[in-house]
This record gives sequence, structure tokens and C-alpha cells, in this order.
Amino acid sequence: MVHSITDTEFEKQLQENNLVIVKYYADWCGTCKLFAPKYKRLSNDERFTSVHFIEVNAEENENARKAAGVDNLPFFASFKNGVLLEASATSKEENVVQLLDNLMK
Repeated sequence: MVHSITDTEFEKQLQENNLVIVKYYADWCGTCKLFAPKYKRLSNDERFTSVHFIEVNAEENENARKAAGVDNLPFFASFKNGVLLEASATSKEENVVQLLDNLMK
């Protein structure tokens, strides 16, 4: 399950969940829209049941965007125990799977 959140919930989500992956997107971003079903599928993948999946509108949530250093979209960031572990602008599912695998180590 993917949780859509805003700046007001961002820090709370990082504190309450040990393993978090965040997808940053914008409404105008076509690649972001194309990746949405893949991200949802990954969130339901049994390999990643311990990971909390979040999506954030990068244009509307400046604090969450700055927390990961978003510089392009779609952008993915992994957080472990509230600390940024890795971040990458990518539209390749295998890159996101690698972020997830690294997060779970």
C-alpha cells in the first residue's frame, strides 16, 4: 500500500516506521504517472512487507523535498530509522528494487 502524505505528516512517518521509501512526483510529470503502477505493485510485493511506501508531491511539500535533496522527477529516497540512506532520480524499476534491497540490509 502506498501512502500519499504532505509535509505535516512526513517527519512523523519517518519516526514511526523504521524502513521507508519515498517516491517524489509532480502532477505534470508524465514519467511519474507511468511509474505509479510499478510503485504500487512493489508496495504489495511480499519481499518488501517491512518497508513503508510513501509518495509526496514534490512541488507542494518543500520540507519533504529538501529532506532528500530532490533534483529531478521521479525521485526516490530511502530512509532507515529516520535517516536518509540513499536517493536517486530514476524511472527504472530495477533501480528502485535496488534501493529497497539496500534499505533492508
